[in-house]
Amino acid sequence: DTAETLIVRHRRGQFSGEVSMTTGRRAMARTRVTEPGEVIELNREQLLALVQTDAELSTILMRAFMLRRLELIARDLGDVVVLGSTHCAGTLRVKEFLTRNGHPFHNIEIAESLGFNEAIDQTRVSDLVIVGAGPAGLAAAVYGASEGLNVLVVEAGSPGGQAGSSSRIENYLGFPTGISGLDLTGRAYAQAQKFGAQIMIAKGATHLACDRRPYEVQIAEGSRVRARAVIIATGAEYRRPPLAKLSQFEGAGVYYTAMPMEAQLCAGEDVIVVGGGNSAGQAAVFLAETARRVHMLVRADGLADTMSRYLVRRIEDNPAIVLRTRAEIVALEGDGHLEQVRWREGRTGDVETRDIRHVFMMTGAVPNTGWLERCVLLDDKGFIKTGPELSKDDLTAAGWPLTRPPYLLETSRPGVFAVGDVRGGNIKRVASAVGEGSIAVALVHQVLQQ
Repeated sequence: DTAETLIVRHRRGQFSGEVSMTTGRRAMARTRVTEPGEVIELNREQLLALVQTDAELSTILMRAFMLRRLELIARDLGDVVVLGSTHCAGTLRVKEFLTRNGHPFHNIEIAESLGFNEAIDQTRVSDLVIVGAGPAGLAAAVYGASEGLNVLVVEAGSPGGQAGSSSRIENYLGFPTGISGLDLTGRAYAQAQKFGAQIMIAKGATHLACDRRPYEVQIAEGSRVRARAVIIATGAEYRRPPLAKLSQFEGAGVYYTAMPMEAQLCAGEDVIVVGGGNSAGQAAVFLAETARRVHMLVRADGLADTMSRYLVRRIEDNPAIVLRTRAEIVALEGDGHLEQVRWREGRTGDVETRDIRHVFMMTGAVPNTGWLERCVLLDDKGFIKTGPELSKDDLTAAGWPLTRPPYLLETSRPGVFAVGDVRGGNIKRVASAVGEGSIAVALVHQVLQQ
């Protein structure tokens, strides 16, 4: 198909471009000159230099670029076509990948074919490599790059982490009406790129070579990146309950995020949300806007000990949400797609069976530390030990080579830090993760100066 679609006409004094100008990816549209005139052309490096030094132009350009990308998404004017059933797990994964990466499209081939990582030089030694692009990792990228560090972020999936999948965050400072996790982390993503941080998408870390410096992070497909300092921000993922057929229905009736895409799939139907934390509460309230009924299953006697009070009130006051305490799912059934759920009522022991096609699992947290392979010390739950949590015996066992003790947020390896949900003793709040990311960068500067 050679037909062209006109997106916009730029006149005298206006400027072209959108988010791809800051990322270094291929443009999704072409510009055609239709009348004589003069044009000032900026390449990516010149643009980044401009937005980093001129605050007024930075505000104008970055706001326009982000709004233009949102308009492209809203008008389906991307350069990718997704073909597949709305009930296909593979199709859902691809759509989530592109949506959370702000592209009108979890699969590495997709990322490479779209040129997501073309502008990244993997041969240089970075001042700082950040593994994970959740709120903590993105905050570290923003502060590190804005302060002159050469920063590379490695992200296995899509930027945002668990926060990026939240339908609405209402207790984050500065957003009294709330903001979706996707919007918040999308802004942080653009902000990091504005300051020159490079972000490698769909390239998960598989190993950290910590026996020599500069440190070496091995990523998917065997390639490696080197760094003088490392921040581990790989977060945690929701615990998968030991249910038969669970993996069979993941993406086909069982989900770990509740975003508009999933909400569309279950409009007018009964759904189940499993979990008693804030993420589960936000999901229940959000899904109740479109679902016929939301059954909220928690194993505890109530929500007061695990959920913010404002969310508890909304759940209690919403007639579309049914809270079932001391309840847990015991079986999932279906042919290709989830069709039926059985759960046990804890008080009576009775098992109830319902024809429900959508379950949202948001229970517990398992740290993403398997790739570290004992490079840094972990606590008994698998979270990374840092700073004061590391005893003298810990440091002796790890072979800590310095006379100084580890800095706050520093692991048992000098110059390797852990922030956010992957760190032992973390506070599960977006603001806390952002704070830790910024603090870690200040400590990275101290390490690099030694």
